[in-house]
Amino acid sequence: MNCLGYGSHIRQARRDVYREMDEVVNLRSRGAIVITTGSKAEGLTSIYENDLDQMFVLEGLICLEDCVNTDTLPMDTIVFTLDTSVCYHGHCRLNLLELGSIFSPKLRDVMCLDEKGHILLSSDLIVNMRDQIQLEDDAVRHERAGPSTPSSYGPMHTDIVFSVRCQCPCILSRWAERSRHWPPPDIVQKVVTMGAFVTPVGFKGSEYKHVEWRICFNTAEIELVSSLNDIQIYIYVILKMVIKDVLKPIKKEITSYAVKNIVFWLAENNPIAQFDENCSLFYWLRKGLEQLRTAILKIHLPYYMIPERNLMEACGLDAEQKRTWAKTITDMMDEGPKILLRLPKIRKAIISYPEPLIWYIKRKLDLELLLMKGWIRCMQCMGENRVVNTSDSVLTLITGRQIETLNEVLQRMHEEDSLVGEPINIRNMMMM
Repeated sequence: MNCLGYGSHIRQARRDVYREMDEVVNLRSRGAIVITTGSKAEGLTSIYENDLDQMFVLEGLICLEDCVNTDTLPMDTIVFTLDTSVCYHGHCRLNLLELGSIFSPKLRDVMCLDEKGHILLSSDLIVNMRDQIQLEDDAVRHERAGPSTPSSYGPMHTDIVFSVRCQCPCILSRWAERSRHWPPPDIVQKVVTMGAFVTPVGFKGSEYKHVEWRICFNTAEIELVSSLNDIQIYIYVILKMVIKDVLKPIKKEITSYAVKNIVFWLAENNPIAQFDENCSLFYWLRKGLEQLRTAILKIHLPYYMIPERNLMEACGLDAEQKRTWAKTITDMMDEGPKILLRLPKIRKAIISYPEPLIWYIKRKLDLELLLMKGWIRCMQCMGENRVVNTSDSVLTLITGRQIETLNEVLQRMHEEDSLVGEPINIRNMMMM
């Protein structure tokens, strides 16, 4: 797992780079703060391996639980109250409470009235603001996918979701007060202080989903994943591979997000000492598969932060698919360590271990970090006209190291009579 890029060092390096990238982007952003989320922010995927998930947090807006005092907020803040009384668990409506001293006409366009005449922030209308997002010149904008605005720029696929900051101390207090083995008290306290967000997606089965929002804890979950130990991370990664490469859901009936919650529950409910590296990874993998099978059969998986919300509710899983997946998972549980042979990425690594795997992975990870550092430096060297100063000495040094590393790989491919294509295509394939 370390050789494949899931070791603690590379995970931390990726997290640091994406955090720095957000900071550089936000120095130039207007109207929204950009936060990288998902597997990239968790440090678990290479550059082009999965979508780059980003939240655009709208500035000047906030939503509050009833227990929060508004007196300490800036005068120009537009305040909404979090109304969960008429929505499915983990969802809400945003009722306008205070307009603030500055009110944008654009914001008026995304508000509507409910059946009682209350002013609401419409989730559906917010998503339709997607056309205001400025993309790179050669980027392609794709059709809306739920709350996200997908786009692609070469091999990079990006999903952008608008969000509003949310202060919900009552919800977080209920989470923090649970009896647990994990996370430790300092991480629990940090999560509580991080607050939450609401994203513009209603409950699938609701006729009012166009005005409903989902309560999310994106930054808190990044912190929680960071506090998992290596064994727990490996379980998380392997279970995600099971979803993608074995079950292969067509309509997101089960997702990697469900797997993350399974691992969170396993960590919370079991002593941390039992996840020691001397213990069997396959014991905990079997436990994770067991939880996954139960979630599929019962169509029930509690959301880790708000257990009343069932992540499997309205997932669209039919009886035949349930039986098929349950049997597949049972077969995998019976296979023991041979389960890994079902997973293409790990199977290829087993075949090529130790050489050339170790040699290749070192260059792959070096190139990955150099590319991300290069992106950051390009943004730092970009003028107001969005033109990059390519003569910058640091950028030149980073680019030179990228070329050297890629040439090492190309040279070995020549020596081994491997099929060699365009260098940029080889580079992109390495980052997938």
